[in-house]
Amino acid sequence: MRLGSIVLIVALCSFTAYYIYEPVPEEIEERWKLMLTNSFFRSLSHLADLCELLGLKDYMGIMYFITLAERVVPVSDEHVEVTEETFDGVEVVLYQPKQKDGDAELMRAVIYLHGGGWCLGSSRMSPYDLLARKIVTELDAVVLSVEYRLAPAHHFPVPYEDVYRVVKHFLQKGVLAKYSVDPGRVAVSGDSAGGNLAAAVSQQLQKEPGEEVRLKAQALIYPVLQALDLNTPSYQQNQDMPILPRTLMVRFWSEYFTSDKALFRAMMANTHNNPESSSLLKFVNWSAFLPETYHKKYNYTAPAVAEGAGGAGVWMDGPSRPFADPRASPLLVPDSALRSLPKAYVLTSSLLRKSRSRHTTPEIHCYHRSAESTRYLLSM
Repeated sequence: MRLGSIVLIVALCSFTAYYIYEPVPEEIEERWKLMLTNSFFRSLSHLADLCELLGLKDYMGIMYFITLAERVVPVSDEHVEVTEETFDGVEVVLYQPKQKDGDAELMRAVIYLHGGGWCLGSSRMSPYDLLARKIVTELDAVVLSVEYRLAPAHHFPVPYEDVYRVVKHFLQKGVLAKYSVDPGRVAVSGDSAGGNLAAAVSQQLQKEPGEEVRLKAQALIYPVLQALDLNTPSYQQNQDMPILPRTLMVRFWSEYFTSDKALFRAMMANTHNNPESSSLLKFVNWSAFLPETYHKKYNYTAPAVAEGAGGAGVWMDGPSRPFADPRASPLLVPDSALRSLPKAYVLTSSLLRKSRSRHTTPEIHCYHRSAESTRYLLSM
């Protein structure tokens, strides 16, 4: 083999190793699995950036390949009966335990909302299909997985409204009876953006005193709960973390609201607040709610507030800014609104929701993982 070929092979191997390798905390198991997964995500992200730059396809349109690659057709098996239905105009996948003869006992139910930054994901993805089956078999529960519409084709509040309509439809006594569900044992759950939607819908339902059936519990899996301050310790600590760096999380937020890149740039700089939305920053001041042990090296700085026309944060003027809407940022409510919520279990890498909730109600159970290990869950 000629010297030139050897040099080329060595250079190619070195570049590949450099591209794949990513500093990962030692406590994470299967670190190389995470590195390989992250290199795929980064490659796809670079391709998406290029396609958007050339005007071939928008960024999220390319990233949606992740959803398509994991897509399955949910089918019944020996333990679980699966049906695809439409509730109030929204597609859902319903998982039910296969009933045995003479089995007439009412079951619990879980309404599950998939993650994906409101732009990616599907109830028909393999991980969510497997999760629903596991819940059915281990809890003997009915699982309702919601196929809400996604941004950027459908910006806020469309995904929220889809979920809200499904939950309202399912909580009707006649519908619950049809699926043998106990009205007193219905929970809502979701991961990441799905956790955001679950929390938002729970809060909205509490405002409706005429409801005959109410949610029993919430299970929020590393939910994203506020869009006013995108420079909290969690965002800083995970700025360059694998799979979900700060840039991508901010892009998810901005695409949820609009395809106007001015908002993305303002959110990246954390200068998207105006005087009206800034009045809500007290609800996300992590220095007031986060225990001292988690402050670490971080010091609180209030986000900049854009004044007048021409500022970086004037993408949308006035209090109608959607990121200041509690339906998009469920943490932006007074303590009195948190006190009346159903019991909650929160798996989190940022303790702000837990800290605020424990100031207002004891009915919350929080399991905190380090930010590094939580992000690793995304690769599994």
